[in-house]
Amino acid sequence: MTPERFISQLELAAQSEAVRWARRHTRDVLSAWSVPSDHIDSAALAVSELVTNAVKHAAPPDDDPSPTPARLTLRHRYTHLIVEVADPDTRPPISDGNSEPSEIGGRGLFIVDTISKEWGYYLPPTGGKVVWCVMALD
Repeated sequence: MTPERFISQLELAAQSEAVRWARRHTRDVLSAWSVPSDHIDSAALAVSELVTNAVKHAAPPDDDPSPTPARLTLRHRYTHLIVEVADPDTRPPISDGNSEPSEIGGRGLFIVDTISKEWGYYLPPTGGKVVWCVMALD
């Protein structure tokens, strides 16, 4: 198992602003870790897609005023970066790479699949799910 070089976590409310804050956090953290800018751009895109899905599918019902938290974790492991987004929804993520070009949305996991080495999800014992992707840094 490759040791972690750095780790960062950010708690996010399941609200539309979470995507912007997650992307900004990712850029700031990876810059501080001296990750090359082209890898930062790809990681920020993956984070945007994963957090967008978490916000969209794990938002609380309209009659619940409290935003449900999501958590972004970045793990720098020398030659690769692991991006994890946790949310309280246990439904598995669905990749729809067959979306029509005219449709808005529906391609987030297809994009993550395209720009990452691999991606997947798991159901942690604490509940919810974690969707993750691995990005090469070499």
